[in-house]
Amino acid sequence: MALTVRPIETGDKPAWAPLWRAYLAFYETSLPDAIYDVTFDRLTSAAHPDQNGLIAVQDGGAVGLVHTIYHPHNWRVEKVCYLQDLFVAPEARGLGVGRALIEAVYARADVDGCPSVYWLTQDFNAQARQLYDRVGTLTPFIKYSR
Repeated sequence: MALTVRPIETGDKPAWAPLWRAYLAFYETSLPDAIYDVTFDRLTSAAHPDQNGLIAVQDGGAVGLVHTIYHPHNWRVEKVCYLQDLFVAPEARGLGVGRALIEAVYARADVDGCPSVYWLTQDFNAQARQLYDRVGTLTPFIKYSR
């Protein structure tokens, strides 16, 4: 039952895609196949160093993923890290996979000189928020979008 968290590689697409589809389904979203292709290519391409992905593998199977985006910030010299997507397969929840993925993001951001990592979640995501309350700090910001 050893858990490994590593960068997503080009050969991971068949394992990655169902996890990302399940993540999007949780948020009642679906995307065209072209978006899956572009996103995966960016996550695994050296031409897009600010978009990254990690995959959690346990017993030879993918059980979780996380996607991050580094970007400039007007209040910092360094870039910051936006943790955009985090998903753990239902059968692997409660086993430390989500925490391992977030901690791997923190470690990579530290190595890459990004002192700040932040993410968003919906207020009804109670199970994930239990973890987030332990590994992060809840802020008072409210998101608006166009």
